[in-house]
Amino acid sequence: MSGVARGRGVAVTGIGLVTPAGIGVDENWRRVLSGVSAATTDPELKGERVDISCRVPGFDATAELGRRNAWKLDRFAQLAIVSARQAVTDAGLDCGSWDGTRVGVVIGNSLGGVATLEKQLRTYFEGTPDDVSALMIPMGMVNMVAGYVAMDQKIHGPSLVTATACASGASAIGTAREWLLSGLCDVVLAGGTESAISPGTLNGLSRMGALSARTDDPAAASRPFAHDRDGFVAGEGAAILVLERCEDATARNARRYADIAGFSATSDAHHATAPHPQGAGLARALRDALNDAGVLPDEVEHVNAHGTSTPMNDLTEARALHSVLGDRAAVTSTKGVTGHTLAAAGAVEAAYTALALHHGALPPTANVDSLDPSIDVDIDVVTGRARQKRIQVAASTSLGFGGHNAALVLTAA
Repeated sequence: MSGVARGRGVAVTGIGLVTPAGIGVDENWRRVLSGVSAATTDPELKGERVDISCRVPGFDATAELGRRNAWKLDRFAQLAIVSARQAVTDAGLDCGSWDGTRVGVVIGNSLGGVATLEKQLRTYFEGTPDDVSALMIPMGMVNMVAGYVAMDQKIHGPSLVTATACASGASAIGTAREWLLSGLCDVVLAGGTESAISPGTLNGLSRMGALSARTDDPAAASRPFAHDRDGFVAGEGAAILVLERCEDATARNARRYADIAGFSATSDAHHATAPHPQGAGLARALRDALNDAGVLPDEVEHVNAHGTSTPMNDLTEARALHSVLGDRAAVTSTKGVTGHTLAAAGAVEAAYTALALHHGALPPTANVDSLDPSIDVDIDVVTGRARQKRIQVAASTSLGFGGHNAALVLTAA
């Protein structure tokens, strides 16, 4: 592998995870390696067209944040703040002692506080204007999650929300990397968050044909690359990574899970919701990210794929991956376990990719009994059980409505 990758890389020194696979890095990693789906029937969706989801188990916002803070925040912000706290602690940093002017935060989000907005609009139409909460707007605005994390962590550098649909979390990590390499910041908290499991949102996704209709067997519903997949299971979650320049991490003897060595983003300019049939935009993003990292395609040993479990995505993504990497890389979609966490997905999966490099284990793709024969290229999908394998180079790919594509290249630290 070229030395360029390490020269331009930034280190992942802390990880915070609050996902359907659990709360905290250890719980997440155990569940993802198990290949056991987190999807269940959702009591809050009773009577809806699709009544299954992947929620964060046992998340108590009041216990985590205190009653006053929890009360004024939508769940997507609650998840992000808890993830950020985990990540900072995991990195061995302390917001009480760092120079906050040299710290930034960039978080991917797509739908904001849509559950709060749905509830408050229902209140407005069924009640009176005075019944609407004065907090409706700050709870619903997409940008506020970066602001709230900055307030919580005493961050006075740049704060930003990236909104590239389901590529938002990966876009955030790529943006953070550029901030560090340009010298704008010394530390960046980067990742994604989403909590949009509301009746209105899921009905909209269902009407589009995006969701699995396997409501009688929720645990088997998310089945990326399988022959009988029929859509994704909506999930929620947050992942925050602490990123630092490699030399700074080394200077303070920080643990490095992995390095973010390359990033690129492209646009399909093809269709509002459908990916390019050959995955051309994603393929270009992956090639450009490899070039950015100074890595050759045949050096990539593992890909954490977007792998939504929708018929169209998995076919076109397989074509894109094969066109760039051939059939050598072991491909996983961890959405078989977590469901699709939407704007958080790219960050959650980047975290899992870093953990795969750190621990030498490749998670399986849940629920794949047999691969779809209509996928007309050869890819090596990890199924059944985790593979124990020490790897040096991995990639994580993300796609979003609107034709957004993002690719991250990670290398062993």
